[in-house]
Parts: sequence; structure tokens; C-alpha cells
Amino acid sequence: MELAILKHNGEDTGRTISLSDEIFAIEPNDHAIYLDVKQYMANRRQGTHKSKERAEISGSTKKIKKQKGTGGARAGSIKSPVFRGGGRVFGPQPRDYSFKLNKKLKQLARKSALAYKAKENGLVVLEDLSFDAPKTKSYLNLLSSLSLTDKKTLLLLPEGNKNVYLSGRNVPKTRVMVVNDVNTYELLNADNLVLCEGAVSKLENLLSK
Repeated sequence: MELAILKHNGEDTGRTISLSDEIFAIEPNDHAIYLDVKQYMANRRQGTHKSKERAEISGSTKKIKKQKGTGGARAGSIKSPVFRGGGRVFGPQPRDYSFKLNKKLKQLARKSALAYKAKENGLVVLEDLSFDAPKTKSYLNLLSSLSLTDKKTLLLLPEGNKNVYLSGRNVPKTRVMVVNDVNTYELLNADNLVLCEGAVSKLENLLSK
């Protein structure tokens, strides 16, 4: 698969780059994508939810009325879940939602996400990017040149670049990531994937291991 390499102003450099068919042209596996995104979302959950059960709330344990003869249901104490202010039955408890996935399955999921992006013409390859200083305006000008101002974009850098990251951090619908940190959720969440030229080879090496 051949893609043109664009300049920062959106013009064609006249050069092309070959993308690996083993990554960008595979038949996407939807189930692998589902599992990987499910794991990503589960790992983000804090799991600190907690409600008090009847043994944990403050209140008297005195029997509030006699067992029989009142015409109503029996009640043991004011902490019973049937009363307002009573404990909750089977309430949420702190837990860890994370689960394990095999590396090969996660790798297949990322390849599948990239293949979908290639099918939808959502890939843009850009000359290696660097800013002299962190400026949001510079990043907005870049998006404008690529006609991506109103779209969700994910910019992949070959390595960390503080100025580029800070320039795009406050721009709505935009994410800036390093190749090593990329995940299936972020790939699918973006409408367009902008790859820096140096990031392509690193991405292919990462997913071909």
C-alpha cells in the first residue's frame, strides 16, 4: 500500500511511503478489537465504588416493634434495608476490573484497527514534525493545512516531543501519542490517523514482533 508523504502545509512532497500489507491490509478481526477495547475500558475503572450494608451503618439494633400482632411485616432493627436510611442489600464493593489478554491478540486488535483506518482512507503520512516552542496556534495551523480541523485526529510521533505534545494538548478532538503507547481504543476513536514519517517504521516493527 502506497501513500503520499505530505508537507506540514498540506502540500505533496513528491515522495511516497510503502505501508506493510501484513499490518494495514489484513482482514480485520472484530472480536479481537472488542476484547482489547473492553480491557482498555475496564483497566481505566477505579473500582472504588462502595455502599454500606446493614452491618456498617450507624443505628440501633433494638427490635423496633413486636414480632406479631401489628398487622405489618416483621422488622428486626432500624438498619433493615426496607427502611429509609437502612443498609443496602448486596451493594457495590471495591474491586479490580482488569483482566488479562494475550499479547498476540492485542497485537491483532491494533492491526485490525489500522486496517479499518486504511480501508476508510483515514490515514495521513506527514513529514517528521517538530516545533521550536509549544504553541497551540502552530498545531491548529497544521490541522487546517491538512483539512482536519473539525475531525477527531490522532497524531503518532516516533518518539516523545514535548513541544508538539504541549501544542496539541488543549486542542479539542485531538490526541498526540508516541508509537509505543498506541492502543486500539485511541486508533478507533479517531476519525483520522496522522502518522509522522518516522513513526511508520517504528509502528511496523512494533506490530511485527
